[in-house]
Formats: sequence, C-alpha cells, structure tokens
Amino acid sequence: MREITDTEIGALEVLKSTGLPILEAAQVAYAAVRAGRGRVKRAMRCITAGEAELRRQERTVSFAKAVEAATEARAGRRARTQSDFRYITRRFMKRCPGLAARRVRNMTPQDCAGYIEAAFDTPRQRQKARLVMSGVFSTARRRGWCGENPVAQVERPQVVEQPIAILEPEEIRRLLQAAREYEGGKCLPAVGMMLYAGIRPHEVARLQWAQVNLRERSICIHPQHSKTGGARLVTIHPPLAKLLQGSQQPPEQRICPPQWPQHWRRVRRRAGWQRRLHPWTPDVLRHTFASYHLSHFRSYAELQLEMGHRDSALLRTRYVSAVQGKKTERFWKR
Repeated sequence: MREITDTEIGALEVLKSTGLPILEAAQVAYAAVRAGRGRVKRAMRCITAGEAELRRQERTVSFAKAVEAATEARAGRRARTQSDFRYITRRFMKRCPGLAARRVRNMTPQDCAGYIEAAFDTPRQRQKARLVMSGVFSTARRRGWCGENPVAQVERPQVVEQPIAILEPEEIRRLLQAAREYEGGKCLPAVGMMLYAGIRPHEVARLQWAQVNLRERSICIHPQHSKTGGARLVTIHPPLAKLLQGSQQPPEQRICPPQWPQHWRRVRRRAGWQRRLHPWTPDVLRHTFASYHLSHFRSYAELQLEMGHRDSALLRTRYVSAVQGKKTERFWKR
C-alpha cells in the first residue's frame, strides 16, 4: 500500500473540517467537479449558481400572506370587487384546514383544484373562486414567491346557463303597488329603475339624483359603479318616467333611502315574496326588463347597450325569456 501524500492528507483535513462524514463530503466535491467538467473554476461557478437558485426557490410565503399582499394590491378596485375578493379568500381558508399555512411555491394544480372543490359547492361559485385564487398566485409570482401560477392549469368549471323565469304582469302590479304604499313611496324610484331600466341592484344603490336627467330621458351609470367598469346611458322609457314624476330629490341625494336592503326586503314581503314559501330570485327585475325589452323593441344590439354587456351572448342564453304580445303591451303601457 502506497503512503498518503501530504496533499492528500491536507485534502482529508479539508473534508473533515466540513463536519460531514468524509465519504459524504468527498461525494459532494466529486459531484461539483463533474458538474464543472473537470475544471475547478467552472465547478465553483456551478456551486455559486446553484446556491443562488436554491435561495430563490426557498423564497416563498404562506397562502395567507399571499392573500394579504393580493388584497393590498387591489386597494384601488371597486368596493364590490374588494368585498368579493375578501369573502372568497376567507372562505378558502375557513373551509380548507391547513391552506392558510401552505407555502405557495409548493402548491400544485392538483392542490388548487382540490381546494376549489372543497370550499365551494356550485360550478358558478367554483368558477369565481378559481379566478380569485389565480389572482392570489399572480401577485405571488410577481413578487417572486412562486415560479408559476398553478391555477392556470386548473380546468375552468363549466357553467350551463339556464333562463330565469321573469315576473308575470300580476306580480309586477303587486310589486309596484307595494312600493307605492310603503312609507310614502320612497322606494318606488329605485324599484322602477331596476324594473324598467334593467339597472343592477348594486348600481341603483349607488345612484344619485344628479345622474338622472328627466329632460333627456336618461340615467348615467358611472364606471366606478357598474359591474363591468364601463359607463353607460340608460333610457328612461315612458313607464319609468311616469313613476319618477314628482319623486326627484336634491342632486346629491341617493335614489335609495338609507338602510336600503332592509326597506327593499320589506317591500318584497308586502308584495307576497316570502323567504320560504315564495322566495325572491336575485336579479329577476333585470331579467324581466330584458325579456320585455326584446319582445317590444326586437333588437339585441339596443338591449346590449341598455344592459351594459360586452356582447349579446349572455342575453341569448340566460337573460331573455319568451313573452307573449299582450303581456308586453301591458308592461310598457303601465
């Protein structure tokens, strides 16, 4: 057996100083030399580059922290958008134990799909939840907390749009009568705008009388108040103009009275809609307007502008119900 040289003894001392078993330390050194193709300088560069990449990969945060950052990044969005974002992310963490502490860099598309399915029940809810979770990961990716957005690989839930039943003429009569009789008719303008102009409930809640021009027969929906973020002018048709006569208030006053949701529920209850026996369908007034408008004016393009939709696809699949001519005549001649 040949004697160990001083150089070899020195190399063993260096390996020993690492604190690792000498064989393991030698294996690491061997791997570095191989990566450097036998050149020491290249081997050192491989080690340095690998160390930087490892630090990058280890830089991440919990899902809860990513949600916090994504929420802050949306501070300039509409109040409704922010509220929906907070609600959905909180529901994720409430219904999925352990999700809040999960490191976003380690989450896979399969993980995300499982969380979406566990936290939300219907295809429409899951579709919106997928969008919100994708927003969380988009913020995390921009900040270097993950390498990719795993939600991009999660299949979008398919939502089959079903037409919503609209109000019959007798139901419309009862609703308007209840609005007239309730506390001096203070809810009648808002009910009329939802029914005869197709204005969304959350849009009418933000409207002021300054946005109502009875002379020009139009209502201006500001972009910060609309669902799609775009401004639009809504026509005041004769039935709505009749309802608004004598109701106009100072320009800065809102169309809806204070504590509007409670008043609106009471009006519906007076008109016969009970939570269990005869539940109210959300957005039914908007659907009613769309169906009677198309039946009378026969124009998807005009209706699309009134409704504030980007195209007519949703109108054709979900919003419009067939209406007989006599019912249409009663609707527009009230």
